[in-house]
Amino acid sequence: MQACLFAAAVAALLAISAHSSAQDHAQRLILKDGSYQLVTKYEVIGERVRYFSAERDEWEELPKSLVDWPATEKNEAEQHEQDRAAAESAVKLEKQIENENAAAAKLPEVAPGLRLPSDSGVFLLDNFKSQPQLIEVAEAEGDISQGSKGNIFRGALAKQAVELPGDHAKVQSHVDLPSFYLNLELPPAAAAPQQNPQSPEAVVPFDRFRIIRTQPKPGKRVLANVTRNVSGKVSQEQHFEKTTITRLNGGWLKLTPAASLAPGEYAVVEMVDKEGMNLYVWDFGINPNAPANANPWKPEAKEAPPAKKPNDQGR
Repeated sequence: MQACLFAAAVAALLAISAHSSAQDHAQRLILKDGSYQLVTKYEVIGERVRYFSAERDEWEELPKSLVDWPATEKNEAEQHEQDRAAAESAVKLEKQIENENAAAAKLPEVAPGLRLPSDSGVFLLDNFKSQPQLIEVAEAEGDISQGSKGNIFRGALAKQAVELPGDHAKVQSHVDLPSFYLNLELPPAAAAPQQNPQSPEAVVPFDRFRIIRTQPKPGKRVLANVTRNVSGKVSQEQHFEKTTITRLNGGWLKLTPAASLAPGEYAVVEMVDKEGMNLYVWDFGINPNAPANANPWKPEAKEAPPAKKPNDQGR
């Protein structure tokens, strides 16, 4: 009974769709009194016009003398032009979608069904409850204690500390060997690898991005301590983690710790030069027991294969 009702509903929907489609492609047979008939086709037979009504789905007739032929022909020409423009737009849209799909297919796949986006940013590849997830890491601005902001190695006071507010970063990695994917504007020195430049995964020669372990402080996390002696010599104390960085397709860089990271708070930092650190960093933590991160990018769900029909002989 339900199958019959479903079939009837589908048939009704198809009929409605066909009727609507017929009206969408109908043309106007304009009459001299200003009214018109929506028709899918018509023919002139002697002094009468025979047409198929798009509204009533049947053949009808009217006197030829009642039709405003110049207005009908003008309307028909305008409709043909609209149909042509719509067809060209559809072709362009289809080509654009094909190009976008092709470009997306070239982006690095960091896990089965999980690719990096086409835009820029910094992403953490996490694994939460056995599911790989991409988490976008927002920039955080470090603050310099006892000094003005800027390059911390120029015009520094006797002692300074670069700090981040809060005890914990918003983004927490549930794995102790996370991978970071960065797509940012590179300086000319790092634009092209020196070794095997044609390889999409060539090692980036300039150590531009590094991982720092922050030191806890009540309500803050210390990225670096900087001192300057009387002679003006600057020394720094930072806890860098050993990392490897490789170049991927689509302008992406992959930054990975060389060894597992202990639970705690960290940050990906950008070295402006060999001695200067950008105050804008990407902070994160290592905590396998942390709750789920907000707004994760998850692998695309694959469609389940169609169920096999039972063998007639096995019924």
